[in-house]
Amino acid sequence: MTACLMFDEALLFANQHPVCWLATSDADQPHVRGMLLWFADATGFYFHTGSTKALAEQLAKNPRIEVAFSDPGTNRGDGSMMRVAGSAEILSDPSLVERLKRDRPWVFDNAAAVPGTSVVIFRVARGSATLWTMAVNCREKQVEPLKF
Repeated sequence: MTACLMFDEALLFANQHPVCWLATSDADQPHVRGMLLWFADATGFYFHTGSTKALAEQLAKNPRIEVAFSDPGTNRGDGSMMRVAGSAEILSDPSLVERLKRDRPWVFDNAAAVPGTSVVIFRVARGSATLWTMAVNCREKQVEPLKF
C-alpha cells in the first residue's frame, strides 16, 4: 500500500490549485462542472454556488460529490491530481457569508442579477482524499486514501 496523503498536504494542494472539477449525480446521470475552490482549511473544502443553479438542486437531492484538483506539472508525465470524495454540507453561517462578501463580492453581484437567486455556501468536511501521479498510474488500488 502506498503511503497515505497527510491532511495538511491535501489542504495545501487544493489551495494551490483552486480551479477544479466537481461531480454530482442526478438520477444516476453524472454531472461534472468546473469550479473555483473558495478555500480549504482544517474544517473542510469550501465552495459556493447560486440557489437557482442545477448544482444547488443536485446537492439537495444527493450531497455525495467528488472533486478533482489538478497540477498539470511542467513536463508531460510529471503532473498530479487529488481527488476529494465526500458529502457536501450546505452551510448557513453568517460569518461565512460575511467572509465570502469580503473575499468575492462578485458572487453576490452575480446572484443579485438573477431574481430569486441567493448564494449557497457548501463544504466537504468528511470524506477521503487521494493523490494520483504517474508513479502510481495503473496501481490506483494500491494508493491508500486519506480519510478526513
